[in-house]
Amino acid sequence: MDKIPNLLKEHYDLEITNILPQRGGWAALAFKVYCGKQAFFLKVYEKSRASTPKWTALIDQYVPITVWLMQHSGLKGKLPVPVPTQTGDYKCENDEGIYLLYEYIEGETIGEKALTAGQIGELLNMIAELHLYGEEIPVETKALKEDFTVPFLPQLRVALDREVCTLPRDLKELITPHLKQVNELAGTVEKLSVDLKSRNLRMALCHTDLHPWNLMQSGGQLMLIDWEGLKLAPVEADLMFLIDEPYYDDFAHIYRKVHHDFAINPDVLQFYRYRRKLEDIWEFMEQLLFDRQEAQERATTLNHLSKELNEISG
Repeated sequence: MDKIPNLLKEHYDLEITNILPQRGGWAALAFKVYCGKQAFFLKVYEKSRASTPKWTALIDQYVPITVWLMQHSGLKGKLPVPVPTQTGDYKCENDEGIYLLYEYIEGETIGEKALTAGQIGELLNMIAELHLYGEEIPVETKALKEDFTVPFLPQLRVALDREVCTLPRDLKELITPHLKQVNELAGTVEKLSVDLKSRNLRMALCHTDLHPWNLMQSGGQLMLIDWEGLKLAPVEADLMFLIDEPYYDDFAHIYRKVHHDFAINPDVLQFYRYRRKLEDIWEFMEQLLFDRQEAQERATTLNHLSKELNEISG
């Protein structure tokens, strides 16, 4: 944190007067930084974390799309876009991390609170609007196009099949009772991956991480944040987060007013649900295997992993 003022001076010509830690997300640390009376939100992806390359590799591809959406779609004012550096880049970095700077949004994360009826309506309309746009927009989307690969699966397979006896004791004891279920899930995902690659599926811009911790209420506006997972994909990549919600029927009604012929593809939905479950399991395993964690942090990660494993074995 000591290097942040110099970094922001060098890349943004900002004289930082105060830095306050904020609650970070899954992928990054977060800080509220002050330049006089003006406040910014700084997102910090630590290079020491094993998951950072996954979250940062496509910053220069996905951010221009969010900028275009902010300027040219009905999502204007409903998503954050980074402040460009003095050289026009969307990020800066040093030996410790990769940094994105945003204007600070005064508001409250939805998190564990229930969405109000008004917020549900706003969210549903935002998703219907987002899915209007695809590869025809005047911004390059090729790097974000879904190819149905599961890049983490070989590492997960090795950890489970060949190296389970060498895992740290706490991780081995936790995962061993669930090996059969995890491997069955992986096999299903692999089969679906092969099948879906050969299909001609409509793709649209999808957020791919629609949960309440990525929603903020700012004044009278609901905002959708954390766009690292932005993809050009079948819309089930988003709808998997909504289909079990009590308001899904309302969503389907709103959605079909905009997307008249829409119908859920059950194979695509199953692929995204199962891949996400495996991805979450691997993310927690990766943290336990490769990240430096204090005892309490490790205990928390083990609890999260236990919850994911129990859900597939229940």
